[in-house]
Amino acid sequence: MLSGTGTDTGSGTIGLLGTFLPLILLVVVFYFLLIRPENKKKKAAAQMRSALAVGDQITTIGGVVGTVCAVKEETIVIETSSDRVRMEFTKWAVSSRGTQTTQDGPGETKDAKDKK
Repeated sequence: MLSGTGTDTGSGTIGLLGTFLPLILLVVVFYFLLIRPENKKKKAAAQMRSALAVGDQITTIGGVVGTVCAVKEETIVIETSSDRVRMEFTKWAVSSRGTQTTQDGPGETKDAKDKK
């Protein structure tokens, strides 16, 4: 029988832990499989964009390929062809350094292939 003396508190804590343990494990798994790798990618992209220098070959998120001519605080100016066409982009529009050779993203660039 149930009594109001509170002698059944140990099994209540175990039941509560058993209820929330799968939820806690799910949050931990999501952190290590989704959130942490995404934060690493964002940090690496921000570092690459801040390290752009004159003469670097880049690909923008729109697929425009060019050589960096000028670097400003928030923007860059690139030269896109032998006609010396210059365009100004914000730094966040830079997808990768080097010419992107695959559709998947900035994984492997032409510069990286040449070094192999």
